[in-house]
Amino acid sequence: MKKILFLSAVLALASCKKETTENPVTTSTEAYSEGETAKAATPEALGKEIFEGRGNCTSCHQVDQKVIGPSIQEIAKIYKDKKGDIVTFLKGNADPIVDPSQFSVMKTNFPVTQAMSDEELKAIETYIYSNLK
Repeated sequence: MKKILFLSAVLALASCKKETTENPVTTSTEAYSEGETAKAATPEALGKEIFEGRGNCTSCHQVDQKVIGPSIQEIAKIYKDKKGDIVTFLKGNADPIVDPSQFSVMKTNFPVTQAMSDEELKAIETYIYSNLK
């Protein structure tokens, strides 16, 4: 009886071990992050993705022409010339320096930009500066 019990236990363990080798658990060394960051390879690409996507910035800003707000090129030039901080402005903590007359329109978008991480805002800034001509 002991031999049958022992043999059954060995077979049970062997069958369990066999099952785990047939379906091995793979461990991944890849790093994943949440949100937009996982999709974009560079800060500039992330900035463009946010600018054109959930940031909805293109509804008012185009690369080389004024629509409702100033063009991206104009924003980049003025912020560079005046040593402004785009990230601080997008957080709602700086006065407008490009087109103060349009500030009331831009101000309505601050809840969107204030919900973004510093990394995302910095990526938008990088994208804007990448359009300097």
